[in-house]
Amino acid sequence: MKILNFGSLNIDNVYSVDHFVRPGETLSSDSLSVFCGGKGLNQSLALARAGAEVYHAGMAGRDGAMLLDVMEKSGVHTQYVKIADGATGHAIIQVNRSGQNCILLYGGANQQVTEEFAEEVLSHFDKGDWLLLQNEISSVGSIMKAAKRKGMTVVLNPSPMNEKILEMPLELVDYFILNEVEAAGLCGCEQTEKMAGELRKKFPGAKIVLTLGSKGAVYQDEAIRAAHGIYNVPVVDTTAAGDTFTGYFIEQVAGGGSPEKALELASKASSLAVSRKGAEPSIPLMDEVLSSRLELLSV
Repeated sequence: MKILNFGSLNIDNVYSVDHFVRPGETLSSDSLSVFCGGKGLNQSLALARAGAEVYHAGMAGRDGAMLLDVMEKSGVHTQYVKIADGATGHAIIQVNRSGQNCILLYGGANQQVTEEFAEEVLSHFDKGDWLLLQNEISSVGSIMKAAKRKGMTVVLNPSPMNEKILEMPLELVDYFILNEVEAAGLCGCEQTEKMAGELRKKFPGAKIVLTLGSKGAVYQDEAIRAAHGIYNVPVVDTTAAGDTFTGYFIEQVAGGGSPEKALELASKASSLAVSRKGAEPSIPLMDEVLSSRLELLSV
């Protein structure tokens, strides 16, 4: 069994600020750091550092060599990354004094993924393999359809949530991994305690993994409902927390682990991530997660 992450590759420009820039305001940044990023890259790194065999497919510009390098150093297979003309996708990320972030994305090469390229990549994968998708590249719906024709398990992290998501063949998704904002956009429910159930009603063939910030995370399928709380860590930078959670959760369930164990390890890994600066540097190795002694705050 192989895991294919067909996802974004970004260069993150991270600015430390006192507060997020307001309309009409010019604000000085305390510092600038440049990191490898993109939800696709981050989730591939999380999968690899959790111990999965993961293949990344996507597009980068000629300025994106550092992205391939960091993935390869973590054990991600990168032979399905294509170099495109033009700039690599990038993000402008503001991180305020409490560790919260806001992000402005430029798609760049991520928006040059074609159906033909996707078909060529998917020709190397078979029934029983897993596909992970986000919403930062082009042709996501076509990739989803092609993967289902091959009998692959499709996982969607519908982020960022926008009108493109609603145009996708969401009935083909086997796992939704999403936060409360994305869940509300899909099911129209604003009550967090009802979101997982409402998503199951709308997508009865899918398993739902819902992250709820300080309220922890919830898993729900046709037979199981499980929940896990958060851990007591200092919040330094939340940039890659959700991506870390996604990678660790998939590594566990794709390998046959229980949803309950997957929630536990994913929650620990994402807690470690928020206690560190940056996206890529904050994603922990499985050994770190297993050896961590974190205090559980809620259930």
